Amino acid sequence: MLTDIEIVKQNKMAKISDVIKNYDIKEEELYHYGNYMAKLDLSIFDRLKNKKDGKLILVTAITPTPTGEGKSTTTIGLVDAMNIIGKKCVGAIREPSLGPVFGIKGGAAGGGYAQVNPMVDLNLHFTGDLHAMTTANNLVSAVIDNYLYQGNPLNIDPNRITWKRCMDLNDRALRKVEVGLSSKKETKRFDYFNITVASEIMAMVCLSTSIHDLRERLDRTIVAYNTEGKEITIKDLGITGSLMVLLKDAIKPNIIQTLENNLIFAHGGPFANIAHGCNSILATRLALKVSDYVITEAGFGADLGAEKFLDIKCREAGLKPNCVVMVATIKALKYHGGKQIADIKTEDVDALKKGLANLEKHVETIRTFNLPVVVAINRFLTDTDAEIQVLLDWAKAHNVEISLSEVYEKGGKGGVDLASKVVAACKDVTYKPLYDLNDSVYDKIYKIASIAYGAAHVTYNEDAKAILDTIDNSKFKDYYICMAKTPNSLTDDAKIIGRPKDFTINIKEVRISTGSKFIICLTGAIMTMPGLSKEPMALKIDMNDDMEVFGLM
Repeated sequence: MLTDIEIVKQNKMAKISDVIKNYDIKEEELYHYGNYMAKLDLSIFDRLKNKKDGKLILVTAITPTPTGEGKSTTTIGLVDAMNIIGKKCVGAIREPSLGPVFGIKGGAAGGGYAQVNPMVDLNLHFTGDLHAMTTANNLVSAVIDNYLYQGNPLNIDPNRITWKRCMDLNDRALRKVEVGLSSKKETKRFDYFNITVASEIMAMVCLSTSIHDLRERLDRTIVAYNTEGKEITIKDLGITGSLMVLLKDAIKPNIIQTLENNLIFAHGGPFANIAHGCNSILATRLALKVSDYVITEAGFGADLGAEKFLDIKCREAGLKPNCVVMVATIKALKYHGGKQIADIKTEDVDALKKGLANLEKHVETIRTFNLPVVVAINRFLTDTDAEIQVLLDWAKAHNVEISLSEVYEKGGKGGVDLASKVVAACKDVTYKPLYDLNDSVYDKIYKIASIAYGAAHVTYNEDAKAILDTIDNSKFKDYYICMAKTPNSLTDDAKIIGRPKDFTINIKEVRISTGSKFIICLTGAIMTMPGLSKEPMALKIDMNDDMEVFGLM
């Protein structure tokens, strides 16, 4: 089979002006980035405000494995398949981060014949959204340090600056740095970097429901404390207006297309392991206005992305999901059953049966939210009839709708059965979040850990507990919980696979993000600035003299 980038190069894109003709979008509402990408002017919301929303389908997955599960591939292929069976359907995905693109994972534009286009542009600078957010974030840091330099009129305590710098690359050397070393007049202090997709600017843009809402979020964002312990916000810094100017285009949703020329919204890109893992509220809301069905995804497994989508994004946006698609592969399930990667392609019914416990846990979690589930098995040539029968028998025994998906090899045609089952599963249900916002902060954390992860206990180090004790008696009590946890395990230990039981989640640090209304709980060994692997993707990506990119996956 051709590589992803070879398939993309053979694909004929339609002009984005032609793609929108099938949807309620006007040419004058486009802000073009060439022929095949565009942003949408926010005035479109006023025109469509009385239009009925379509149905919302979330694509999530089992706990990720080194074999890859194909969540984005399923999302994109399902959009094409829904249109094949006559349903007006669009996708709503995140923008890739350059961290994974040049790191270990590669791009995030789907795969095979279920990709979005222009794939190269999406995976690289795209419309500049992430660069705008990086600049806005670092303007805050620059102004804080300038206040310190210019006599510190806000009386900022250099040891209590909570705002961190960011960049959209993996760079472990920047996790902790010392700044203010170039002159005696500067304030020497330690600073820290997040990756841009874990920054609060990213979270605020993705959670904002309007320009006005973004301004309010920025205004109330705490960046430091003064020497008397009083909060210092972005509004106190006096730079909200400048940040709004930097973000004025980044807040507008982007549109591109699938290989089959169906519409895709690609906007925002927070990680799900260290942020809330969903595309922007504005893009999702707009997608619901211009189509009958919207396929969206949340990062990593259901314990992370789906939990945050349902507990945070849907409540903040007033969204009403109708169905969840759970993606898995036989190879990944065998891995969770203890099969070694080197032997993953060989038949092993016993490992598959054992690994199904991981899928079963994630299905149970989604059903706890009172939502119907359709399991999508991305099919591979190495899957045997005996292994497929085990899956079918398991699904029947657990009353789970299951579909063998072949969108990677066949595009939309390979997902027709999945599309039909998703349509049948979509119901007007009232989904139920895991916790109430008025619960104590400890109850919220425990409900996520016990219900979404299957943990028996939660422990807190001394500093984390001190902050949480303060939160429970403060104006932050009704904030969402945003857990930062390894995506590779239901536990906070990346090495523990399958469906472990009787384990403990360890909270090592707590951060308050007032702009996004998050209480971020960092668990285990999680980092908010990833590092590069020994042989990162950056060593494989190149371009020839004709400016054709290769090695980008």
